[in-house]
Amino acid sequence: MAKRLLFMLFALSTFGAQANTIYKCMKDEKVVFSQTVCPQEFRQHKIEYQLGITTEVDSDKRELKEDPLKALLNKQTISKEKLLQLLDGEIYRLKQENSYFEILRASEIQKLDRKRYWQTKPKDDPSYGLELQEITDRFNDLTKNNNNVIRVLNQHKMKISAETPPDEYMSN
Repeated sequence: MAKRLLFMLFALSTFGAQANTIYKCMKDEKVVFSQTVCPQEFRQHKIEYQLGITTEVDSDKRELKEDPLKALLNKQTISKEKLLQLLDGEIYRLKQENSYFEILRASEIQKLDRKRYWQTKPKDDPSYGLELQEITDRFNDLTKNNNNVIRVLNQHKMKISAETPPDEYMSN
């Protein structure tokens, strides 16, 4: 009995792990989606879903990307343009995350309203007000934190842009 239960848990965990990755196989004008790696004659994009975010990566490309953090830790230089591009990317990501927070906030408020409706409570019920305030405070804090980071990144970006040597930026 224990072996059977252990096997079922293992099987479910492997199916759950594979469900987060899908491969988009393309050949000529045909597109096929698969949970397994595409055959050699197809071009392949890897689509991953994690924590509500979907990313699609062209997994045919086999280029090695240098991690900017490793370059800084090895006291190598990063070009000013690359650093500004990385800052822009992070600012964009944080703005997208703020938009996502607004969607989550609206969803949670809608769920709370449905719960209140089915429990036939009025809108001025104290428990409803407390739960609504908790949701609002939590998402306001998350958005405020992101906005603070965006502000700091923008200040850093302006500082880098104002520097005279356009070739390299080195952080010690």
